[in-house]
Amino acid sequence: MNERVRLGLGQRLFVALQYALPQHLLSGLVFHLTRLRLGPLSRLAIRIFIKAFRVDMREASAQDPRAYPSFNAFFTRALRAGVRPLDPRPEAVLSPVDGIVSQLGIISGGRVLQAKGRDFSVAELLGGDVRLAADFDGGAFATLYLSPRDYHRIHMPLDGRLRETILVPGRLFSVNPTTAAAVPRLFARNERLVCLFDTELGPAALVLVGAIFVGSIETVWSGLVTPPRARALARTRANAGMPVLQRGTEMGRFNMGSTVILLLPRDRVRWDPAIAPGAAVRCGSALGLWRSRHARAVHPAPKSQ
Repeated sequence: MNERVRLGLGQRLFVALQYALPQHLLSGLVFHLTRLRLGPLSRLAIRIFIKAFRVDMREASAQDPRAYPSFNAFFTRALRAGVRPLDPRPEAVLSPVDGIVSQLGIISGGRVLQAKGRDFSVAELLGGDVRLAADFDGGAFATLYLSPRDYHRIHMPLDGRLRETILVPGRLFSVNPTTAAAVPRLFARNERLVCLFDTELGPAALVLVGAIFVGSIETVWSGLVTPPRARALARTRANAGMPVLQRGTEMGRFNMGSTVILLLPRDRVRWDPAIAPGAAVRCGSALGLWRSRHARAVHPAPKSQ
């Protein structure tokens, strides 16, 4: 069970280089460069990126690459209405992003599986708050990786009222599968924004994890959160008048790609057994079905037409 993935020489060098790089300096540089309106240069960079990563622009609200004044405007592009329909079942826990399932399962002994042979503690992920971590003891987690080609806005997996955010300082390692297999406690080491919600299931957390060249996170309620770099842990209680964010609505975005970790309380959700690590998911599709505190029928998935 403790066997770890063996990496090739090139992969080990890739990981070792990240320890030496000035991660925040490079991410800050990319942050500014991607916002420059460079006319033909910006359009050229966008076209090269679309071709290199096979981005499907037919899904974008603005399909012409020339419509984007900067690379970041393209990277955080909106989608056309209707291209990410929400699972119609009210008890469906929706995927908050387009991405790849890195891991999902049950939180065991207060720890979350990162990769084969590696895990990390929920308390550390949540900024060291042991009492808060207890809300998720024995609960469910899903770790979703956004590749460069993916849609980079983050949506609500279920209805929720924001309770608190915790900005946790840290490193900015890459979060791709190679680094996840090699760097201990990766997601509990990187800079991250913990968003805590009160939901019908109980407490829920969406953890937005930064990464190298991706050290920029926004939310719909406070705008740009990082940069600047988080120097110390910062907790912010939500305004008492904060409305409920409906399932499927946008709650934030990455300016470049990264990882989202969803935490849910014990005995409240059953993950779809067809979804396993490595599976591609779409924003708004069902990751699983939740159960209310009262006995509630679970309906089968609708058949495709």
